[in-house]
Amino acid sequence: WDFLILFFCLPVVIFNEITKKRLLGDVSCRIVPFMEVSSLGVTTFSLCALGIDRFHAATSPQSSARPIEQCQSIIAKLAVIWVGSMMLSVPEILLWQLAQDTSPVSGVVTEYCTMKPSSNLPESVYSLVLTYQNARMWWYFGCYFCLPILFTVSCQLVTRRIRGTEKKTECRGTKHSQCESHLNCTIIGLTIIYGLCTTPENVCNIVVAYMSPDMSKQTLDLLNLINQFFLFFKCSVTPVLLLCLCRPLGQAFMDCCCCCCEGCSPDTASSEGSADSKLKTEMSSSIFFDKPRESPPPLLALGTPC
Repeated sequence: WDFLILFFCLPVVIFNEITKKRLLGDVSCRIVPFMEVSSLGVTTFSLCALGIDRFHAATSPQSSARPIEQCQSIIAKLAVIWVGSMMLSVPEILLWQLAQDTSPVSGVVTEYCTMKPSSNLPESVYSLVLTYQNARMWWYFGCYFCLPILFTVSCQLVTRRIRGTEKKTECRGTKHSQCESHLNCTIIGLTIIYGLCTTPENVCNIVVAYMSPDMSKQTLDLLNLINQFFLFFKCSVTPVLLLCLCRPLGQAFMDCCCCCCEGCSPDTASSEGSADSKLKTEMSSSIFFDKPRESPPPLLALGTPC
């Protein structure tokens, strides 16, 4: 979703700032806010899902050898996150519309997006959109800012409490402890980036809600542009941070890039190197789920406890 934001929303915003014309007209005025709010929802619910996974990793009775989750279960969770985020963002499509204004100095007609529900909507839908517009500021602040941060902090505190209790009773494996700490640091890093990039938007929303009559249109447009570029910065930094902190994912990404290069030839050395890197990746833990560190011992022919 971060790549969708960068490849679709960023060019539309830049084109509008340069030419004062809205690319794709009224469609972009509705789709861009929809995709941006959906991006916040995808990140919010993904951080919550990762926090729950870390909590399960800490409370699992066999946390050192957790089974790999099935692909169908992962797809179902991703579908819930994406579909739920898009459903919560549907009011943005009905809230925005294209407007035109003539500059009093140059006389040039400029196009901009305004937050104003269309009067052609049915009365029941129109009242719901107005209710959403009035509660939009606090909905942003509560669901897309407080929820992921509080959820991540709570899961991390509980996880550290459980880990501290376990360390007092038994000595855990060094590799497994390092793996757990690395995964927790990854989630904390993603949450910090998200919190820093969404704080200006929430502050601006609160300021605009209580001081908009005293602020000029140029100031409001500038604040909106700053908020959008903070979102673009978050969307560009998050994948890079994830690839750098999650070593198996970063290694897999580099292997895919290497296969596209001309220097990657199917000789014996490269095949051995790719097999070795694949083995290392499989033996490592992913950002979402823990893989067993060691393969189980082979079963003997005779029925023994081993």
